[in-house]
Amino acid sequence: MKEINSSDWRHSVMPAVFTWLKESKSGALEIDLDTTQKYAADVLKIHGKGGSRMGGLVGSGTLGENSYLSTEERLNLLKALSNVAKQYHVPLISGAAAETKEELAKIVEGLATVGVDTVMVMPPKTKAFPSDDEMYDYYELAELTARNAGITIMPYNNPDAAGYHAISTNLLQRISVLPHVTALKISTIDVSIIETLMLENKDLKVLAGVDSVTVHAGLAGASGGITGVGVIFPKASITMQEHVLKGEWAEANKISQALNSLSYLDAQPLLMEYLKLAMGIHHNDIAGGLRTYGIKLTQQQIDNVQARYNLAKERLEILDLL
Repeated sequence: MKEINSSDWRHSVMPAVFTWLKESKSGALEIDLDTTQKYAADVLKIHGKGGSRMGGLVGSGTLGENSYLSTEERLNLLKALSNVAKQYHVPLISGAAAETKEELAKIVEGLATVGVDTVMVMPPKTKAFPSDDEMYDYYELAELTARNAGITIMPYNNPDAAGYHAISTNLLQRISVLPHVTALKISTIDVSIIETLMLENKDLKVLAGVDSVTVHAGLAGASGGITGVGVIFPKASITMQEHVLKGEWAEANKISQALNSLSYLDAQPLLMEYLKLAMGIHHNDIAGGLRTYGIKLTQQQIDNVQARYNLAKERLEILDLL
């Protein structure tokens, strides 16, 4: 049976927190920093049944309205979340993507100035598919920039998401050994990618990025994960990861099945809108959960999220994991 290495945040689950919005005096939406900080702290306070807590804090990611924020808004948000991360002694993680490696380097430098410890680096945002050598140069400069800034990077492979180029397993292996690459984030329901990587390097640290495959990713060799559903039900998410790290697969799978109705939403194109609404329902604040810069949900979609949330809550209550 494996022992949990609590000193290494890569052997844990980390919440990808939502960016909460409020109406300004003009009626436009703006970031509610106080509420965003409060909910982030609330999640980091929670313990799993085995006594562990979340190992890091992910801010301004896909679930954090990232693609809708200006650079200034994003840096202010991350500066606020950095204070929360420091309070709970966990690393702050955020993402970066650009069309060119030079543009990416500037983003990495900027994130380092506001307290980000690890940058999830997505593939280039180009229409043409870059060659492996071009992709390697892109990640190599990001790693060097991070190293000079005193932080690390986490190459982020998201082959299931539209708009991001898939990183081949051969390239992932090449960039994984750069000095300041701390882990790889693999966001896909095809966990054979993780298994292939681990067969080549058993010491590699891989974080799963899709809630519905947490247990399967652990079986394939992932040491941790980044969760959206865990922001809503943190005790369940942490406890599931505790079981995964101990190799207690049957117990982990019970929790995975209990979360299934919500975890399904994490792999959908409107994952931010769906899961943010579920978080609002969880806190008796449906209106707040519907405040987003993203897509406005239909009543049918709202009802579907409500039903999925209710089912997960009922199942988790039976397991004493609310």
